Amino acid sequence: MAGVSDLAFRLLARECGADVTITEFTAAAALTREDAYSWMKLETDPREVPFIPQIFGSDVDEMAHCTRLLQERADLIDLNFGCPAPKVTRHCAGAALMGEPDLLLAMVRACLAESEVPVTVKMRLGTGASVNNVVALAQELEAVGVARLCVHGRTLKQRYAGSADWETIRMVVEAVSIPVVANGDVVCAESARACLEATGAAGLMIGRGAIGRPHVFHEIKRDLGWTDVQAPWEEVIPAGADAHERSRSVRLWCWRRYVELDDEVHPEQGSKNRKRHAFSFTKGLRGGKALRGSLHSLRDSAELGQAVERFLAGESDAIHA
Repeated sequence: MAGVSDLAFRLLARECGADVTITEFTAAAALTREDAYSWMKLETDPREVPFIPQIFGSDVDEMAHCTRLLQERADLIDLNFGCPAPKVTRHCAGAALMGEPDLLLAMVRACLAESEVPVTVKMRLGTGASVNNVVALAQELEAVGVARLCVHGRTLKQRYAGSADWETIRMVVEAVSIPVVANGDVVCAESARACLEATGAAGLMIGRGAIGRPHVFHEIKRDLGWTDVQAPWEEVIPAGADAHERSRSVRLWCWRRYVELDDEVHPEQGSKNRKRHAFSFTKGLRGGKALRGSLHSLRDSAELGQAVERFLAGESDAIHA
């Protein structure tokens, strides 16, 4: 979720029904070297409780040092061993560490030794280069003191191809006594129900399914009977709206709220991620491709916000912004 789960988007996800949010993953090496931009990724707000920064790295000492630096601000610390991006894995970080279990465990032990708050782990099934090792590794992580696991149901080699293997996640659930969160291919209430039934997991993590669609959290809770609270966007949906009009109206409310939150937490110029979110909020809608082509030239964050708002509101001149 690099470049996606900035503070404003996390606060929006909370308002849309997410129970817990986690920062975009951030390099321990950059944080220990006091890189200002990297530390900005870990900004938070009193409305974000618990606050869970997610870090990644390839060096045991750097990860431990970073864990120590986060003690005063974090409620939990999440260690990322799940990212499949080549720019991360080529340095033996992220999901590449699934292929170096001894190094991964040494890293976790070092972080636990420095932490006074719970440490959690996000990982995949394995690297895909040999037999998946997630079950055995999960048991070892529980033994060393990890508080919770999140398992994405694919290997490093798969990246995001194919279908998530929920059955292997179930094997992890049955092998440990700590909570296991299932991740992968949960995009709606139907898939959420199917994933929980297939895995027996303690919870669900939604990443890609929430990009441009933060309302997915409320919709899952509503459709599964977990909440009877009316969503705030229901008031702006026109009577008799068809599915497309309804989708635009919901996204319009979410986009307006994202911009409000982004202006609030970044009052000077808005988040650097606003344009990326603008693209995401317009995908799958008629006219969205033309709008996205016009957004490339916009440099002012306020103009960008207004152009997307006009498009989502159905104003015909939006694509000429």
